[in-house]
Amino acid sequence: MPIISHLHHVSLLVSDLEASRRFYEGVLELAPSDARPAFDFEGIWYDLGAQQIHLMVLPNPDLGADRPEHGGRDRHVALAVADWETLLARLEQAGIPYTTSRSGRRAVFCRDPDGNAVELIGPAV
Repeated sequence: MPIISHLHHVSLLVSDLEASRRFYEGVLELAPSDARPAFDFEGIWYDLGAQQIHLMVLPNPDLGADRPEHGGRDRHVALAVADWETLLARLEQAGIPYTTSRSGRRAVFCRDPDGNAVELIGPAV
């Protein structure tokens, strides 16, 4: 039996929590969690089933680093999407550029306001 049972959470560094909230809550429709532990820095948690995303307002050691244009060639968080057409419409309405998966899967890659790559995977057709 493996000693690791599952992924618990992913942490992403952000500089502007309100801009990040507009993306994660407004565009992706994630709901903030009230069960956030007390830290000495700003942040927010989003529950995704049994897993979570933790946005942390902390200095980014990669600030100014050259990131690949296609998020699939960068470190990224991948999220399953239930309503593909609505997601694409929301990205376009918000003016968020995205690239399609180069594997041919029903997936797109975009970036949050701080340049963190996000993969959005649609249901199989």
